[in-house]
Order: sequence, then structure tokens, then C-alpha cells
Amino acid sequence: LNGHPGTKYGLPFPVIARAAFGILGAHVPSLLRGLVACGWFGIQTWVGGQAIHTLLNSALRGALTAPLVGWLGISLPELACFATFWAVQVGIIWNGIELIRVVEKYSAPVLIALSVALLAWAYSSAGGFGNMLAAPSQFGPGAAKQGMFWRTFMTALTANVGFWATLALNIPDFTRYAKSQRDQLVGQALGLPFFMAAFSTLSVAVTSATVVIFGSAITDPVQVLAKVGNPVSTCLAIVGLIVATLSTNIAANVVAPANALVNLDPKRFSFNRGGLLTAVIGALIMPWKLVSSTSGYIFTWLIGYSALLGPVTGIMMVDYFLLRNRTLDVDALFSKDPTGEYWYTNGYNVTAMSAFALGVLPNIPGFLHATGLFLNAPRIFIEVYNFAWFVGFGIASLVYMICSKN
Repeated sequence: LNGHPGTKYGLPFPVIARAAFGILGAHVPSLLRGLVACGWFGIQTWVGGQAIHTLLNSALRGALTAPLVGWLGISLPELACFATFWAVQVGIIWNGIELIRVVEKYSAPVLIALSVALLAWAYSSAGGFGNMLAAPSQFGPGAAKQGMFWRTFMTALTANVGFWATLALNIPDFTRYAKSQRDQLVGQALGLPFFMAAFSTLSVAVTSATVVIFGSAITDPVQVLAKVGNPVSTCLAIVGLIVATLSTNIAANVVAPANALVNLDPKRFSFNRGGLLTAVIGALIMPWKLVSSTSGYIFTWLIGYSALLGPVTGIMMVDYFLLRNRTLDVDALFSKDPTGEYWYTNGYNVTAMSAFALGVLPNIPGFLHATGLFLNAPRIFIEVYNFAWFVGFGIASLVYMICSKN
């Protein structure tokens, strides 16, 4: 749904956001999306660099093992692998959108082929799917997590929605290149849910297989490949993980902030410069600290930013589909005329800004609790925060609809 205006009008997300938030107010959602992408760029770069380090260290029999640098929190070889992978991505970004398209075009088949090969190895080594999937549920009677299924499920669902909420919000940046609404709808309907389910199933199957093969569950595919240990598998794994991370990182986490910066100041920022600044910010945040714990990754990062993006998505969808009936004035979207349709109050739509603030507000106590800054938060706010994206989306949508009609 969010991709509809991109295909219809050929406009990127920051420009479409002007219809709901105002010509100047659109900088708020676009820069929020851009900052989230900077964080994700750093995380994905760390994942890629860490993969290179782990596999090389395994192949070199521990030669890259080194003590941690105190203030940095990682070793110098880890930092070198991170910096190398970062530099490769910057080189691609600096060469512009055409090279990015080439990377995206050829990476998907490679990723699928290597994933199938990993599943085939797990199937063969574990003696079939029976042993791989025979482990009992942790939520069953007498198990460690008995009675906790729905709470765990809903928290995981919110985190997963938050994960996809980033790309879903700025999907017009990509659907603007689609030839028809049918193309973008079918492409997303087949390309995203099917492959997400397929790779999730593959991940569960391979993780279950590691219990049979190695005696304990290994959830990190890099660690699995490192344990396989032969030179051929190591080389293939390095190539596959680099290609997979490159394709995901550049498409999902460079386009949005680059477009947001161009929208903010087109005279100072080009797509290339915006992408470079994204890469620099992604490195400076030291992403390895952000993902150092599962709780920090899920509750602070994934759910935290979903609390911001949920309200933006709700406001934009209500504005485009319900209030404007999918009709935009393209010329007015580029006009700073005070009498223009999207100028509102000094360039800002106060209604949208207020709805956004009210959508975020109920999630703030829960976020502060997750970060350790408000440990005595009332239980109700902690539970609300577990549904941050849905709460923000619902409140902002309702407030914006009612206030706009009045």
C-alpha cells in the first residue's frame, strides 16, 4: 500500500511525505528514517566484517585472535575487517546508483544458491529432516518456557514488524521505478513474504541440525560455517556473506538517508555524498556495542525505532488513501508558495506533527525502561511498549483522521 504513490507519481518517500507533514515538516519523518538507516548500515557492516574475521580466523587456525582494545570493545583484527568491509561498500556507493543496481541484480541468485547449499549440507550431515526437526517445543508442558508463547510471540512480532517497517516506510524510493501498480504489488507480494518465510524456515532447520551435528544449537550461520572448516567452504562462505550483506545493506540502508539529505539540502548533498555521510555515521556509532546483547538489540533498537516509524506510517496512509483518495498535486509538492496546498502553517502540518507526538508518547516510558533509565516504569507502559509499532500506528492514524476531518 505504501508503495502506491511512488509508482503512480514517480516520487521518492521524502517528497510524498510533504503531502501529510508539509513541505518543511516532511524533513522530520525522512530524517528519522534516515537516522535509523544509518544505525542499520553500521550494524550490517559489523555483521559483514565479523563474518570475514570469523571465517578467516578459522581458516588461519586462530591467527587473528587478539585482545580487545579497552575503550573500543573489539580487537584490532576485528576492527580491520570491519573497516575493510566498510570501505568496499563506500566504493560502491560513491560510484552511484547504477553500480548499486548491478550489485542487487546479481546478488540474489548467489544468495539463494548458497543458502540451498547450506541446507543440503545440514540435511546430509544430520541424517535427514527427521533428526533436524525432532526437538520438542520450549513452550510445551514442563518445558522451560511453558505458558509464555503468546507473550514471546507478540514481542517477536513487534520486533519483526519494526525490522520491516523501515523499508516499508520508504518503499516509494523503489516502487517509483515500477512500470505499473501490478508490478510493484506482485513483486512485493511474491518477493518479500515468500522468501522471508523460506529463509526463516531454512534458518530454523539449519539451527536444529547443529544440535545433531555439533551437540549444541548454533544460531549464527557464520559460526556454523567456521566449524565446517575446509578451505572451499570457507571461501564460498566469505563470498556469499559479503554478497548477501552488501545487497541488503546498500539497498535498505543507503537509499533512504541519501534521499533524505538530498531533500533537506539539494545544493549541498548529492546521492553520493548522502550515502557517504550515512556510512560515516554508521561507523561512528560503534554498532558492535548496539548488538552486543539480544535484549539490547530487540528491546532497545528494533522496538525502539518502531515506536517512531509506526506513527509516520499511519499518518501517511490515512492522508493518502482516506483523506486524499490517492490524489496528489505534484507541482504543489515542490512549491514553497505560502498559499500552496502543502505549505500548511509555515511549511508544517501541525495536525500531523501533533498526531505523530501523541503516537510516540505512550511508548516513551517503556523505551526508557528498556534502556535502564526508568527501571520503575509502571507495568502497563512496559506491556504497551511490547506493541510499540501497533500502538503508535493506531493512535497517530486515529488522531490524524479525526483532527483532519474537523
